[in-house]
Amino acid sequence: MTIVAGVDFGTLSVRVTLVDSLKGPIGTASASYPLHRRREDPNFATQSHADQMTALATATREALRTTGVDGNTVAALALDTTGSSVIPVGDTLAPLDEYYLWCDHRASAEAEEITACAHALGFEGIEWCGGVYSSEWGFAKLLHWLRHNPEKRPLFVTALEHCDMVAATLSGITEVSELKRSVCAMGHKWMWNPKWGGLPPEEFLVAVDPLFAGIRAQLGGEYLTSDHLAGHLSSKWAEALRLRRGIPIPVGAFDAHWDAVGSNIREGDAVNVVGTSTCIIAMAREAELVPGVCGVVPGSVHPGYTGIEAGLSATGDIFDAIARRAGATVAALSEGLEAYKAGQTGLLRVSWDNGDRTVLVNPELGGVTLGWNLVHTAQDELFAAIEGTAFHTRIILERMAEHGVRIDRVINAGGIPQKSEVLNQVYANVLNKPVLVPAGIPTSLGSGIFALLAAGAYQTIEEAQEAVCLPLRTVEPDRKAAAVYERLYRHYRDVYFALGRRDAEPVALGRVLPELRRIAAEVRAGGA
Repeated sequence: MTIVAGVDFGTLSVRVTLVDSLKGPIGTASASYPLHRRREDPNFATQSHADQMTALATATREALRTTGVDGNTVAALALDTTGSSVIPVGDTLAPLDEYYLWCDHRASAEAEEITACAHALGFEGIEWCGGVYSSEWGFAKLLHWLRHNPEKRPLFVTALEHCDMVAATLSGITEVSELKRSVCAMGHKWMWNPKWGGLPPEEFLVAVDPLFAGIRAQLGGEYLTSDHLAGHLSSKWAEALRLRRGIPIPVGAFDAHWDAVGSNIREGDAVNVVGTSTCIIAMAREAELVPGVCGVVPGSVHPGYTGIEAGLSATGDIFDAIARRAGATVAALSEGLEAYKAGQTGLLRVSWDNGDRTVLVNPELGGVTLGWNLVHTAQDELFAAIEGTAFHTRIILERMAEHGVRIDRVINAGGIPQKSEVLNQVYANVLNKPVLVPAGIPTSLGSGIFALLAAGAYQTIEEAQEAVCLPLRTVEPDRKAAAVYERLYRHYRDVYFALGRRDAEPVALGRVLPELRRIAAEVRAGGA
Protein backbone atom coordinates (compact mmCIF):
# COMPACT_ATOMS: atom_id res chain seq x y z
CA MET A 1 0.00 0.00 0.00
CA THR A 2 1.26 3.47 -0.98
CA ILE A 3 -0.38 6.80 -0.13
CA VAL A 4 0.27 9.89 -2.24
CA ALA A 5 -1.09 13.43 -2.52
CA GLY A 6 -2.78 14.66 -5.72
CA VAL A 7 -3.15 18.43 -6.00
CA ASP A 8 -5.41 20.41 -8.34
CA PHE A 9 -5.24 24.20 -8.54
CA GLY A 10 -8.52 25.49 -9.95
CA THR A 11 -9.71 28.99 -10.74
CA LEU A 12 -10.90 29.74 -7.21
CA SER A 13 -9.48 27.02 -4.97
CA VAL A 14 -6.96 24.22 -4.59
CA ARG A 15 -8.03 20.66 -3.90
CA VAL A 16 -5.75 18.07 -2.28
CA THR A 17 -6.73 14.41 -2.48
CA LEU A 18 -4.95 11.60 -0.67
CA VAL A 19 -4.91 8.50 -2.85
CA ASP A 20 -4.25 4.95 -1.64
CA SER A 21 -2.67 2.70 -4.29
CA LEU A 22 -5.16 -0.05 -3.45
CA LYS A 23 -8.29 1.81 -2.26
CA GLY A 24 -8.19 4.87 -4.49
CA PRO A 25 -9.18 8.29 -3.06
CA ILE A 26 -9.38 8.19 0.73
CA GLY A 27 -9.98 11.84 1.54
CA THR A 28 -9.90 15.34 0.14
CA ALA A 29 -9.79 18.94 1.32
CA SER A 30 -9.80 22.31 -0.40
CA ALA A 31 -8.94 25.92 0.34
CA SER A 32 -9.87 29.02 -1.63
CA TYR A 33 -7.96 32.07 -2.82
CA PRO A 34 -9.19 35.35 -4.33
CA LEU A 35 -9.50 36.07 -8.04
CA HIS A 36 -8.68 39.70 -8.73
CA ARG A 37 -10.89 41.37 -11.32
CA ARG A 38 -11.55 45.00 -12.22
CA ARG A 39 -15.00 46.29 -13.00
CA GLU A 40 -13.56 48.85 -15.40
CA ASP A 41 -11.67 46.14 -17.30
CA PRO A 42 -13.60 42.87 -17.73
CA ASN A 43 -10.56 41.28 -19.42
CA PHE A 44 -8.47 41.57 -16.24
CA ALA A 45 -8.01 38.40 -14.10
CA THR A 46 -5.02 37.81 -11.82
CA GLN A 47 -4.08 35.80 -8.75
CA SER A 48 -1.33 35.89 -6.15
CA HIS A 49 1.25 33.11 -6.02
CA ALA A 50 1.58 33.62 -2.25
CA ASP A 51 -2.20 33.24 -1.78
CA GLN A 52 -2.15 29.99 -3.71
CA MET A 53 0.77 28.52 -1.79
CA THR A 54 -0.90 29.43 1.51
CA ALA A 55 -4.07 27.71 0.35
CA LEU A 56 -2.08 24.62 -0.67
CA ALA A 57 -0.60 24.34 2.82
CA THR A 58 -4.03 24.76 4.40
CA ALA A 59 -5.70 22.15 2.19
CA THR A 60 -2.87 19.62 2.59
CA ARG A 61 -2.90 19.85 6.39
CA GLU A 62 -6.69 19.55 6.41
CA ALA A 63 -6.61 16.46 4.17
CA LEU A 64 -4.13 14.84 6.55
CA ARG A 65 -6.20 15.81 9.60
CA THR A 66 -9.53 14.55 8.31
CA THR A 67 -8.14 11.23 7.07
CA GLY A 68 -5.83 10.63 10.03
CA VAL A 69 -2.93 9.95 7.63
CA ASP A 70 0.55 10.62 8.98
CA GLY A 71 2.20 13.08 6.59
CA ASN A 72 5.46 11.17 6.91
CA THR A 73 3.86 8.21 5.14
CA VAL A 74 2.88 10.19 2.02
CA ALA A 75 5.24 8.95 -0.68
CA ALA A 76 4.88 11.56 -3.43
CA LEU A 77 3.05 14.73 -4.44
CA ALA A 78 1.91 15.72 -7.92
CA LEU A 79 0.08 18.83 -9.07
CA ASP A 80 -1.92 20.25 -11.94
CA THR A 81 -3.05 23.84 -12.45
CA THR A 82 -5.02 26.17 -14.65
CA GLY A 83 -3.37 27.33 -17.85
CA SER A 84 -2.16 29.29 -19.53
CA SER A 85 -1.64 31.12 -16.23
CA VAL A 86 1.63 33.01 -16.57
CA ILE A 87 3.83 34.62 -13.95
CA PRO A 88 6.89 36.83 -14.68
CA VAL A 89 9.72 36.30 -12.20
CA GLY A 90 13.05 37.88 -11.32
CA ASP A 91 16.13 36.73 -9.42
CA THR A 92 15.65 33.51 -7.40
CA LEU A 93 12.41 33.06 -9.39
CA ALA A 94 10.66 35.58 -7.12
CA PRO A 95 7.37 36.85 -8.60
CA LEU A 96 7.48 40.28 -10.23
CA ASP A 97 3.71 40.39 -10.53
CA GLU A 98 0.61 38.27 -10.12
CA TYR A 99 -0.36 35.43 -12.42
CA TYR A 100 -2.07 36.42 -15.64
CA LEU A 101 -4.79 33.87 -15.04
CA TRP A 102 -6.04 31.64 -17.87
CA CYS A 103 -9.20 33.77 -18.19
CA ASP A 104 -7.30 37.06 -18.44
CA HIS A 105 -7.98 38.33 -21.98
CA ARG A 106 -6.05 41.61 -21.95
CA ALA A 107 -3.59 40.28 -24.54
CA SER A 108 -6.01 40.04 -27.48
CA ALA A 109 -4.05 42.57 -29.57
CA GLU A 110 -0.80 40.71 -28.88
CA ALA A 111 -2.43 37.42 -29.85
CA GLU A 112 -3.59 38.89 -33.16
CA GLU A 113 -0.07 40.15 -33.88
CA ILE A 114 1.44 36.73 -33.14
CA THR A 115 -1.11 35.06 -35.41
CA ALA A 116 -0.53 37.51 -38.27
CA CYS A 117 3.25 37.29 -38.00
CA ALA A 118 3.22 33.49 -37.90
CA HIS A 119 1.16 33.30 -41.08
CA ALA A 120 3.20 35.99 -42.81
CA LEU A 121 6.48 34.20 -42.06
CA GLY A 122 5.06 30.72 -42.62
CA PHE A 123 5.87 29.50 -39.10
CA GLU A 124 4.46 25.99 -38.85
CA GLY A 125 3.72 26.25 -35.14
CA ILE A 126 0.62 28.34 -35.74
CA GLU A 127 -1.01 25.45 -37.60
CA TRP A 128 -0.43 23.10 -34.68
CA CYS A 129 -2.47 25.36 -32.41
CA GLY A 130 -5.42 25.61 -34.76
CA GLY A 131 -4.23 28.43 -37.00
CA VAL A 132 -4.99 31.18 -34.45
CA TYR A 133 -2.98 32.18 -31.39
CA SER A 134 -5.16 33.02 -28.38
CA SER A 135 -5.10 35.85 -25.87
CA GLU A 136 -5.31 33.13 -23.21
CA TRP A 137 -1.87 31.77 -24.10
CA GLY A 138 1.66 32.30 -22.90
CA PHE A 139 3.50 34.43 -25.44
CA ALA A 140 0.58 36.86 -25.80
CA LYS A 141 0.36 37.35 -22.04
CA LEU A 142 4.10 37.73 -21.65
CA LEU A 143 4.27 40.32 -24.44
CA HIS A 144 1.38 42.25 -22.87
CA TRP A 145 3.23 42.30 -19.55
CA LEU A 146 6.52 43.40 -21.13
CA ARG A 147 4.77 46.24 -22.97
CA HIS A 148 2.87 47.48 -19.94
CA ASN A 149 5.57 47.16 -17.27
CA PRO A 150 8.63 49.01 -18.60
CA GLU A 151 9.87 49.75 -15.08
CA LYS A 152 9.94 46.02 -14.23
CA ARG A 153 11.51 44.82 -17.50
CA PRO A 154 15.10 45.19 -16.22
CA LEU A 155 14.24 42.82 -13.35
CA PHE A 156 12.71 40.16 -15.60
CA VAL A 157 14.53 36.81 -15.64
CA THR A 158 11.94 34.41 -17.04
CA ALA A 159 8.23 33.57 -17.14
CA LEU A 160 6.66 30.41 -15.79
CA GLU A 161 3.46 28.54 -16.25
CA HIS A 162 1.55 28.03 -13.02
CA CYS A 163 2.26 24.28 -12.79
CA ASP A 164 6.01 24.83 -13.27
CA MET A 165 6.12 27.70 -10.78
CA VAL A 166 4.46 25.70 -8.03
CA ALA A 167 6.70 22.66 -8.63
CA ALA A 168 9.79 24.87 -8.56
CA THR A 169 8.65 26.59 -5.37
CA LEU A 170 7.94 23.30 -3.60
CA SER A 171 11.30 21.90 -4.72
CA GLY A 172 13.29 24.97 -3.64
CA ILE A 173 14.51 25.66 -7.18
CA THR A 174 15.77 29.23 -7.64
CA GLU A 175 17.73 29.06 -10.92
CA VAL A 176 16.35 28.92 -14.47
CA SER A 177 18.92 26.27 -15.41
CA GLU A 178 17.41 23.90 -12.81
CA LEU A 179 13.83 24.32 -13.98
CA LYS A 180 11.79 21.46 -15.34
CA ARG A 181 9.05 22.76 -17.64
CA SER A 182 5.86 20.93 -18.55
CA VAL A 183 5.56 19.76 -22.15
CA CYS A 184 1.80 19.88 -21.60
CA ALA A 185 1.84 23.57 -20.66
CA MET A 186 4.50 24.72 -23.09
CA GLY A 187 3.22 22.63 -26.00
CA HIS A 188 -0.40 23.74 -25.83
CA LYS A 189 0.15 27.40 -24.99
CA TRP A 190 3.70 28.38 -26.08
CA MET A 191 3.98 26.60 -29.46
CA TRP A 192 6.70 24.27 -28.15
CA ASN A 193 7.14 21.15 -30.26
CA PRO A 194 10.15 18.88 -30.92
CA LYS A 195 9.18 19.01 -34.61
CA TRP A 196 10.83 22.44 -34.95
CA GLY A 197 13.35 22.15 -32.14
CA GLY A 198 11.24 23.28 -29.21
CA LEU A 199 10.13 26.89 -28.88
CA PRO A 200 9.49 29.12 -31.90
CA PRO A 201 12.70 30.42 -33.50
CA GLU A 202 14.22 33.67 -32.28
CA GLU A 203 13.77 35.41 -35.63
CA PHE A 204 10.03 34.80 -35.53
CA LEU A 205 9.69 36.05 -31.94
CA VAL A 206 11.69 39.21 -32.64
CA ALA A 207 9.60 39.82 -35.75
CA VAL A 208 6.52 39.83 -33.51
CA ASP A 209 8.14 42.45 -31.24
CA PRO A 210 11.79 43.38 -30.50
CA LEU A 211 10.91 43.08 -26.81
CA PHE A 212 11.14 39.32 -27.39
CA ALA A 213 14.86 39.55 -28.20
CA GLY A 214 16.60 36.87 -26.15
CA ILE A 215 13.34 35.51 -24.74
CA ARG A 216 13.88 32.05 -26.19
CA ALA A 217 17.04 31.66 -24.11
CA GLN A 218 15.35 33.15 -21.05
CA LEU A 219 12.68 30.46 -21.19
CA GLY A 220 15.33 27.94 -20.24
CA GLY A 221 15.33 24.67 -18.36
CA GLU A 222 14.38 21.13 -19.43
CA TYR A 223 11.09 20.49 -21.21
CA LEU A 224 9.72 17.16 -19.99
CA THR A 225 6.65 14.94 -19.94
CA SER A 226 5.08 14.07 -16.61
CA ASP A 227 6.79 10.69 -16.28
CA HIS A 228 9.86 12.73 -15.24
CA LEU A 229 10.51 14.50 -11.95
CA ALA A 230 10.38 18.27 -11.47
CA GLY A 231 12.16 17.96 -8.13
CA HIS A 232 11.85 16.83 -4.53
CA LEU A 233 9.99 18.49 -1.65
CA SER A 234 12.17 21.03 0.15
CA SER A 235 12.53 21.25 3.93
CA LYS A 236 10.66 24.57 4.03
CA TRP A 237 7.62 23.25 2.22
CA ALA A 238 7.73 19.85 3.89
CA GLU A 239 7.25 21.67 7.18
CA ALA A 240 4.49 23.91 5.79
CA LEU A 241 2.59 20.97 4.27
CA ARG A 242 3.47 18.57 7.11
CA LEU A 243 4.85 16.03 4.68
CA ARG A 244 8.18 14.25 4.53
CA ARG A 245 11.14 16.14 3.11
CA GLY A 246 12.52 14.83 -0.18
CA ILE A 247 9.45 13.09 -1.60
CA PRO A 248 9.33 13.17 -5.44
CA ILE A 249 7.32 15.75 -7.37
CA PRO A 250 6.74 14.84 -11.04
CA VAL A 251 6.54 17.46 -13.78
CA GLY A 252 3.09 19.01 -13.62
CA ALA A 253 0.41 19.61 -16.24
CA PHE A 254 -2.84 21.43 -16.85
CA ASP A 255 -5.87 20.52 -14.77
CA ALA A 256 -8.11 19.36 -17.60
CA HIS A 257 -5.44 17.05 -19.04
CA TRP A 258 -4.99 15.26 -15.75
CA ASP A 259 -8.73 15.33 -15.02
CA ALA A 260 -8.99 13.30 -18.23
CA VAL A 261 -6.41 10.83 -16.92
CA GLY A 262 -8.32 10.65 -13.63
CA SER A 263 -11.50 9.97 -15.63
CA ASN A 264 -9.90 6.83 -17.12
CA ILE A 265 -9.32 8.26 -20.61
CA ARG A 266 -8.33 5.86 -23.37
CA GLU A 267 -7.57 6.40 -27.02
CA GLY A 268 -10.92 7.01 -28.71
CA ASP A 269 -12.35 8.97 -25.76
CA ALA A 270 -13.28 12.64 -25.62
CA VAL A 271 -13.39 13.92 -22.05
CA ASN A 272 -15.47 17.05 -21.43
CA VAL A 273 -14.07 18.62 -18.27
CA VAL A 274 -17.06 20.83 -17.52
CA GLY A 275 -16.55 23.55 -14.92
CA THR A 276 -16.36 27.33 -15.09
CA SER A 277 -15.21 26.68 -18.65
CA THR A 278 -14.99 23.41 -20.59
CA CYS A 279 -11.82 21.70 -21.70
CA ILE A 280 -12.25 18.88 -24.19
CA ILE A 281 -9.39 16.40 -24.10
CA ALA A 282 -8.59 13.51 -26.43
CA MET A 283 -5.43 11.56 -27.25
CA ALA A 284 -4.16 9.51 -30.16
CA ARG A 285 -1.10 7.49 -31.10
CA GLU A 286 -0.92 9.58 -34.24
CA ALA A 287 -2.69 12.87 -34.87
CA GLU A 288 -2.88 15.36 -37.71
CA LEU A 289 -3.46 19.10 -37.53
CA VAL A 290 -6.99 20.10 -36.53
CA PRO A 291 -7.98 23.62 -37.70
CA GLY A 292 -9.35 25.72 -34.86
CA VAL A 293 -8.28 23.26 -32.16
CA CYS A 294 -5.95 24.89 -29.67
CA GLY A 295 -3.27 22.25 -29.37
CA VAL A 296 -1.98 18.98 -30.77
CA VAL A 297 1.00 18.13 -28.57
CA PRO A 298 3.07 14.94 -28.20
CA GLY A 299 3.12 13.69 -24.61
CA SER A 300 0.78 16.31 -23.14
CA VAL A 301 -1.95 14.11 -21.65
CA HIS A 302 -0.30 10.70 -21.62
CA PRO A 303 3.47 10.55 -22.28
CA GLY A 304 2.92 7.80 -24.85
CA TYR A 305 0.29 9.63 -26.93
CA THR A 306 -0.34 12.92 -28.65
CA GLY A 307 -2.76 15.06 -26.67
CA ILE A 308 -5.51 17.08 -28.35
CA GLU A 309 -7.11 19.98 -26.47
CA ALA A 310 -10.13 22.12 -27.29
CA GLY A 311 -12.87 23.77 -25.30
CA LEU A 312 -15.39 26.47 -24.44
CA SER A 313 -14.21 29.72 -22.84
CA ALA A 314 -17.18 29.72 -20.47
CA THR A 315 -19.71 27.13 -19.33
CA GLY A 316 -20.42 27.30 -15.60
CA ASP A 317 -19.55 31.00 -15.74
CA ILE A 318 -22.44 31.47 -18.18
CA PHE A 319 -24.85 29.60 -15.90
CA ASP A 320 -23.68 31.70 -12.94
CA ALA A 321 -24.10 34.94 -14.90
CA ILE A 322 -27.69 34.04 -15.85
CA ALA A 323 -28.51 33.29 -12.22
CA ARG A 324 -26.79 36.44 -10.97
CA ARG A 325 -28.74 38.66 -13.36
CA ALA A 326 -31.93 37.02 -12.10
CA GLY A 327 -30.99 37.57 -8.47
CA ALA A 328 -30.92 33.82 -7.91
CA THR A 329 -28.49 30.92 -7.75
CA VAL A 330 -27.85 28.24 -10.34
CA ALA A 331 -29.12 25.64 -7.87
CA ALA A 332 -32.39 27.53 -7.39
CA LEU A 333 -32.89 28.11 -11.12
CA SER A 334 -32.14 24.45 -11.81
CA GLU A 335 -35.10 23.24 -9.75
CA GLY A 336 -37.61 21.88 -12.26
CA LEU A 337 -35.27 21.82 -15.27
CA GLU A 338 -35.64 18.06 -15.46
CA ALA A 339 -39.18 18.64 -16.76
CA TYR A 340 -37.98 20.68 -19.72
CA LYS A 341 -38.08 19.03 -23.13
CA ALA A 342 -35.67 19.45 -26.01
CA GLY A 343 -36.27 22.75 -27.79
CA GLN A 344 -39.34 23.69 -25.76
CA THR A 345 -38.10 27.18 -24.86
CA GLY A 346 -37.88 28.35 -28.46
CA LEU A 347 -34.50 29.88 -27.59
CA LEU A 348 -31.22 29.19 -29.36
CA ARG A 349 -28.25 30.32 -27.29
CA VAL A 350 -24.68 30.62 -28.62
CA SER A 351 -22.18 30.33 -25.76
CA TRP A 352 -19.80 33.16 -26.63
CA ASP A 353 -20.20 35.13 -23.39
CA ASN A 354 -16.44 34.90 -22.81
CA GLY A 355 -15.47 34.62 -26.48
CA ASP A 356 -14.91 31.52 -28.59
CA ARG A 357 -11.97 29.32 -27.73
CA THR A 358 -12.63 26.57 -30.30
CA VAL A 359 -13.12 26.39 -33.29
CA LEU A 360 -13.27 30.08 -34.20
CA VAL A 361 -10.66 31.15 -31.60
CA ASN A 362 -12.10 34.66 -31.35
CA PRO A 363 -12.18 36.44 -27.97
CA GLU A 364 -14.15 39.38 -29.42
CA LEU A 365 -17.40 37.44 -29.78
CA GLY A 366 -20.26 37.85 -27.31
CA GLY A 367 -23.14 35.67 -26.23
CA VAL A 368 -26.14 35.49 -28.57
CA THR A 369 -29.66 34.34 -27.71
CA LEU A 370 -32.26 34.11 -30.46
CA GLY A 371 -36.00 33.66 -30.05
CA TRP A 372 -36.87 35.84 -27.03
CA ASN A 373 -40.50 36.65 -26.31
CA LEU A 374 -42.18 38.60 -23.51
CA VAL A 375 -42.78 35.64 -21.20
CA HIS A 376 -39.39 33.92 -21.27
CA THR A 377 -37.78 33.40 -17.86
CA ALA A 378 -34.25 33.14 -16.53
CA GLN A 379 -34.88 29.41 -16.12
CA ASP A 380 -35.70 29.16 -19.82
CA GLU A 381 -32.41 30.91 -20.60
CA LEU A 382 -30.49 28.56 -18.30
CA PHE A 383 -31.90 25.50 -20.09
CA ALA A 384 -31.13 27.07 -23.49
CA ALA A 385 -27.58 27.80 -22.28
CA ILE A 386 -27.10 24.14 -21.36
CA GLU A 387 -28.35 23.19 -24.81
CA GLY A 388 -26.06 25.80 -26.38
CA THR A 389 -22.93 24.52 -24.66
CA ALA A 390 -23.85 21.02 -25.82
CA PHE A 391 -24.27 22.24 -29.42
CA HIS A 392 -20.90 24.01 -29.23
CA THR A 393 -19.33 20.81 -27.89
CA ARG A 394 -20.77 18.91 -30.86
CA ILE A 395 -19.24 21.46 -33.27
CA ILE A 396 -15.85 20.79 -31.67
CA LEU A 397 -16.13 17.00 -31.60
CA GLU A 398 -17.19 16.96 -35.25
CA ARG A 399 -14.21 19.12 -36.20
CA MET A 400 -11.87 16.75 -34.38
CA ALA A 401 -13.43 13.69 -36.00
CA GLU A 402 -13.17 15.29 -39.46
CA HIS A 403 -9.41 15.41 -38.96
CA GLY A 404 -8.81 11.87 -37.82
CA VAL A 405 -9.34 12.05 -34.05
CA ARG A 406 -11.28 8.93 -33.09
CA ILE A 407 -14.27 9.63 -30.81
CA ASP A 408 -15.76 6.35 -29.60
CA ARG A 409 -16.85 7.45 -26.14
CA VAL A 410 -17.72 10.77 -24.46
CA ILE A 411 -16.97 11.21 -20.76
CA ASN A 412 -18.44 14.17 -18.85
CA ALA A 413 -15.95 14.97 -16.10
CA GLY A 414 -15.40 18.09 -14.00
CA GLY A 415 -17.59 19.41 -11.21
CA ILE A 416 -20.80 20.36 -13.01
CA PRO A 417 -21.73 16.88 -14.37
CA GLN A 418 -21.73 15.68 -10.75
CA LYS A 419 -24.37 18.26 -9.88
CA SER A 420 -26.52 18.38 -13.02
CA GLU A 421 -28.13 15.27 -14.43
CA VAL A 422 -30.03 17.60 -16.76
CA LEU A 423 -26.76 18.69 -18.36
CA ASN A 424 -25.62 15.08 -18.80
CA GLN A 425 -28.89 14.09 -20.44
CA VAL A 426 -28.95 17.13 -22.73
CA TYR A 427 -25.39 16.37 -23.83
CA ALA A 428 -26.27 12.73 -24.56
CA ASN A 429 -29.29 13.88 -26.57
CA VAL A 430 -27.47 16.61 -28.52
CA LEU A 431 -24.46 14.38 -29.28
CA ASN A 432 -26.83 11.43 -29.87
CA LYS A 433 -24.48 9.02 -28.15
CA PRO A 434 -24.04 7.64 -24.64
CA VAL A 435 -22.30 9.94 -22.18
CA LEU A 436 -20.26 8.38 -19.38
CA VAL A 437 -20.06 10.11 -16.00
CA PRO A 438 -17.59 9.22 -13.21
CA ALA A 439 -19.24 8.08 -10.00
CA GLY A 440 -17.71 10.95 -8.04
CA ILE A 441 -15.49 13.94 -8.70
CA PRO A 442 -12.24 12.93 -10.44
CA THR A 443 -10.61 16.35 -9.88
CA SER A 444 -7.05 15.85 -8.51
CA LEU A 445 -7.26 12.07 -9.05
CA GLY A 446 -5.15 12.43 -12.20
CA SER A 447 -2.51 14.14 -10.07
CA GLY A 448 -2.74 11.23 -7.69
CA ILE A 449 -2.09 8.80 -10.55
CA PHE A 450 1.09 10.61 -11.58
CA ALA A 451 2.15 10.76 -7.92
CA LEU A 452 1.68 6.98 -7.69
CA LEU A 453 3.95 6.57 -10.73
CA ALA A 454 6.56 8.87 -9.16
CA ALA A 455 6.40 6.83 -5.95
CA GLY A 456 6.93 3.59 -7.88
CA ALA A 457 3.59 2.09 -6.84
CA TYR A 458 2.71 1.39 -10.50
CA GLN A 459 4.74 1.21 -13.67
CA THR A 460 2.13 2.48 -16.14
CA ILE A 461 -0.71 4.97 -16.17
CA GLU A 462 -3.10 2.23 -17.23
CA GLU A 463 -2.21 0.08 -14.20
CA ALA A 464 -2.80 3.01 -11.88
CA GLN A 465 -6.08 3.94 -13.59
CA GLU A 466 -7.33 0.37 -13.26
CA ALA A 467 -6.62 0.48 -9.54
CA VAL A 468 -7.86 3.91 -8.48
CA CYS A 469 -10.22 5.45 -11.07
CA LEU A 470 -13.87 5.84 -10.21
CA PRO A 471 -16.43 3.66 -12.03
CA LEU A 472 -18.29 5.23 -14.94
CA ARG A 473 -22.08 5.23 -15.26
CA THR A 474 -23.84 5.65 -18.60
CA VAL A 475 -26.44 8.23 -19.63
CA GLU A 476 -28.20 7.04 -22.78
CA PRO A 477 -29.64 9.45 -25.35
CA ASP A 478 -33.40 9.76 -25.65
CA ARG A 479 -34.38 8.99 -29.24
CA LYS A 480 -37.20 11.54 -29.41
CA ALA A 481 -35.11 14.37 -27.91
CA ALA A 482 -32.15 13.53 -30.15
CA ALA A 483 -34.37 13.95 -33.22
CA VAL A 484 -35.45 17.42 -32.07
CA TYR A 485 -31.86 18.42 -31.39
CA GLU A 486 -30.83 17.21 -34.84
CA ARG A 487 -33.18 19.81 -36.31
CA LEU A 488 -32.01 22.54 -33.95
CA TYR A 489 -28.34 21.75 -34.48
CA ARG A 490 -28.55 22.58 -38.18
CA HIS A 491 -29.67 26.08 -37.26
CA TYR A 492 -27.07 26.38 -34.52
CA ARG A 493 -24.31 25.54 -36.99
CA ASP A 494 -25.57 28.12 -39.46
CA VAL A 495 -25.72 30.84 -36.80
CA TYR A 496 -22.40 29.84 -35.25
CA PHE A 497 -20.39 30.16 -38.45
CA ALA A 498 -22.37 33.04 -39.97
CA LEU A 499 -22.01 35.33 -36.94
CA GLY A 500 -18.68 34.02 -35.69
CA ARG A 501 -16.46 34.64 -38.73
CA ARG A 502 -15.75 38.07 -40.14
CA ASP A 503 -15.27 36.60 -43.60
CA ALA A 504 -18.32 34.32 -43.50
CA GLU A 505 -20.17 33.70 -46.74
CA PRO A 506 -23.70 35.16 -46.74
CA VAL A 507 -26.17 32.72 -45.18
CA ALA A 508 -29.96 33.04 -45.19
CA LEU A 509 -30.92 33.05 -41.50
CA GLY A 510 -34.50 34.22 -41.95
CA ARG A 511 -35.82 30.70 -41.38
CA VAL A 512 -34.18 30.33 -37.94
CA LEU A 513 -36.63 32.26 -35.75
CA PRO A 514 -39.79 30.79 -37.32
CA GLU A 515 -38.30 27.31 -37.03
CA LEU A 516 -37.45 27.83 -33.34
CA ARG A 517 -41.08 28.76 -32.72
CA ARG A 518 -42.35 25.84 -34.77
CA ILE A 519 -40.18 23.30 -32.92
CA ALA A 520 -41.15 24.74 -29.53
CA ALA A 521 -44.84 24.57 -30.39
CA GLU A 522 -44.54 20.97 -31.59
CA VAL A 523 -42.69 19.93 -28.44
CA ARG A 524 -45.20 21.62 -26.14
CA ALA A 525 -48.03 19.92 -28.04
CA GLY A 526 -46.33 16.56 -27.65
CA GLY A 527 -45.75 16.11 -31.36
CA ALA A 528 -41.94 16.05 -31.33
